[in-house]
Amino acid sequence: MIKEQGAAVEECYIVGSSGAMYLHKTGGYLHATLDDFAKEDVEAVYPVGEMRGSRINLVILKRGSSISLEKANLRGLLSVSQNEQEYVTLSRAAQLVVWHNEHRFCGRCGHQMKHHAVDLAKHCESCSLVQYPRISPCIIVLVVDGERCILARSPRFKPGVFSTLAGFIEAGETAESAVHREIKEEVGVDVKNVRYVESQSWPFPHSLMLGFFADYAGGELIPDGVEIEEANWYHRDEMPNLPPSFAISSTLIERFLKGGV
Repeated sequence: MIKEQGAAVEECYIVGSSGAMYLHKTGGYLHATLDDFAKEDVEAVYPVGEMRGSRINLVILKRGSSISLEKANLRGLLSVSQNEQEYVTLSRAAQLVVWHNEHRFCGRCGHQMKHHAVDLAKHCESCSLVQYPRISPCIIVLVVDGERCILARSPRFKPGVFSTLAGFIEAGETAESAVHREIKEEVGVDVKNVRYVESQSWPFPHSLMLGFFADYAGGELIPDGVEIEEANWYHRDEMPNLPPSFAISSTLIERFLKGGV
């Protein structure tokens, strides 16, 4: 059972609309009831998981619905997730609320999409196109060379924060090929001995991060100046400011620091 807003419930709701999730008026992201919303404003309901025995549903409200609630800060919510199950539930809800908002109409013929009768998908009654929730696979890599590793920063990062290298897998490309290409493009070095570690859903907005270690094989470390504004070698005893602990980049770095590469 989940206790939310002081009451024990068997079913809770995450509320979203127009690509965003909304907090309960007391500040939490779970809503014990839908009493604050008009029934006619509910556009869709998606199951997103279970936590401590309670079912969690994502409720999508129609665009233009009256919502006098604060928008949720997804990064903030993920950073305080109590366990993997809560992280996965939030990640799934965040991705579905964006997918629902961005795939209202058929990309082939322009007609309105309807909910699929069986799958978690939308279908077009006009041309029969089926659209599933979008997932964009990415590689994220820590390049190591003995006691040192490459960490870099994007212009989008908070000041002073450095992280691992990452990029999207292109059409027709394997994850391993993407590792070699992205590292060469972003910082100019070659790698070898690419090895998979683990994956993580990354709902910004719909990425699936595939984590790798790779050994330095040669080349001069030169940031591309576009995606990467600075990149350096860091000894395991002298690390810069690092990404938040809930991110897979942090997991890769922690394994390196503990000698688990």
